[in-house]
Amino acid sequence: MKRILLTGLGAWGSRHLRVLQSLPVELYCCDQNPERLKGLQRASTDHRYFLSQIDAVVIVTPAPSHFALARELLEAGKDVFVEKPLCPEASECRQLSELADARGRILQVGHIFRFDAATRWLRDALHAEKLGAIRCLRGRFCGFKRPRPDGGGMFSDGIHFVDLFNYLLGATPRSVQAIHRDLLGRGMDDVSIVSLDYQTASGPVWATVETDYFTPGKVREVLVVGACATAVCDYGAAQQKIKLLENRHGKGVATEGPSTFIDTTSEEPLRAELQAFLNSLDTRDKPSADGWSGFQAVRVLNAAVESARTGKIIQLT
Repeated sequence: MKRILLTGLGAWGSRHLRVLQSLPVELYCCDQNPERLKGLQRASTDHRYFLSQIDAVVIVTPAPSHFALARELLEAGKDVFVEKPLCPEASECRQLSELADARGRILQVGHIFRFDAATRWLRDALHAEKLGAIRCLRGRFCGFKRPRPDGGGMFSDGIHFVDLFNYLLGATPRSVQAIHRDLLGRGMDDVSIVSLDYQTASGPVWATVETDYFTPGKVREVLVVGACATAVCDYGAAQQKIKLLENRHGKGVATEGPSTFIDTTSEEPLRAELQAFLNSLDTRDKPSADGWSGFQAVRVLNAAVESARTGKIIQLT
């Protein structure tokens, strides 16, 4: 049985705690706030207290702490799971990924949408060309909520769909253009639109990712437009997340075809994600959401920040 240290028991860390308590692991917990540790066995406010006793660490602390903490643990010979973003800067993500490779350690990033059953269906559909040649993708990760204090909306939310599009297309963008707005005066974006240009094996694909903290309700929608059909995925739905529409354009004609809801399994993505990490600990195979995937996602977001600041399209080489 693997000995896992969970460090960070805030809002999202508490969800990791719930899932890890249901998995076959020997769990240790750490948080700087002792109130969060009440009632837990093998708990401490200092992660170093358990270093000699554990095999791997799940990091769910604020993003600015990720680099130093993950580097320390990798250098100590531990396998590490880090919630997204891996680090605020792509250069830091690269260093961690190179360190994990050099030390033969598992480094997984919390790109949770990769582990949703709806994503598996979409990826298989794209590989099988069920939608025809992909023309564009659109992601909206919006909703009225309290902004996170450790990052803007694109780093907190939009990164999910940036990584998802990289994963679905099997590519990374050639260029990035972004508009960010700080309507709340926090010094971080709370409204953001990012445009991504991909070059895939089957041709160019344009994608957009939109985030905000103001849209009423909760929007987690992805649109995938192909030459033969369009898929609309509502990641916030409990069932029938995917609607497939056989819509297509001809010469001067737009033809609406029949639509079908796609059934997918209901496994909790967080559980699937953490189980995948445990599997990698056993097999020593790189996880699909490895450190390099974290690097590529943050690289895009760093470019988006630069584009929003300068008003220019940023080329990625």
